[in-house]
Amino acid sequence: MPRVKSNVVRLKRKKQILKAAKGAFGGRSKLWKAAKETVERGWVYAYRDRKAKKRDFRKLWIMRINAAARLNGMSYSTFISGVQLAGIEVDRKILADLAVKDAAAFAQIAEQAQAALAKQ
Repeated sequence: MPRVKSNVVRLKRKKQILKAAKGAFGGRSKLWKAAKETVERGWVYAYRDRKAKKRDFRKLWIMRINAAARLNGMSYSTFISGVQLAGIEVDRKILADLAVKDAAAFAQIAEQAQAALAKQ
């Protein structure tokens, strides 16, 4: 079996890593080992934080909905259960946007939620 040198593949991989390491400080963008460690760590953080971003936005939406619901005399949990009972299919992202930008529309949804809770 002949010996295989993977120069083309190895150099392509090295070029990709060094390109991704541009902007790193000092040897982290120039030296192979330091650049590889930096880029791989960055990829791990990027993967982790794509998930964390979703959690953070959901928390923000819930805080905004809670604040607007309390202005309309309800807690967050009663508001959400009332919205579900009323059959309003609007997600938290849109509800939070309404709470911030269109208080009158949010107040109408809150009234419908209260009415649905009163029926039950």
